[in-house]
Amino acid sequence: MKYDPSQIKPMKTAKAWAKEIARIASGSNCEDVLVLDLRGTSDVTDFFVIATGTSDRQVRSVADELEFTGKHNTNPVAHMAGQDSGDWIVMDFFDVVVHLFTPDMRNYYDLELIWGECPKIDL
Repeated sequence: MKYDPSQIKPMKTAKAWAKEIARIASGSNCEDVLVLDLRGTSDVTDFFVIATGTSDRQVRSVADELEFTGKHNTNPVAHMAGQDSGDWIVMDFFDVVVHLFTPDMRNYYDLELIWGECPKIDL
């Protein structure tokens, strides 16, 4: 599902953008979508969005959708890695870093365990 750029409104805060990313991932049938608040814990970013796709194809598709939406939402992706394999795609939007996983890769890296002390944002 691609968004009409005329209907996309710029996000005022990193938190709002993180929640919008989570909404898009959920709307694209990603599972176990969560937003972690890393403010005060990480010097690199303010929020992680973590989501699981059912396949590498779905993960790539969601990444493409997020890249498109960010570009038209004054939040362009600064760097993206992993699109070739599609089993773990990392998207850096500066204040928000997105991790899109296939189920096996999410279980293997278990970012929730590493960052488990960070508050989860209600979606």
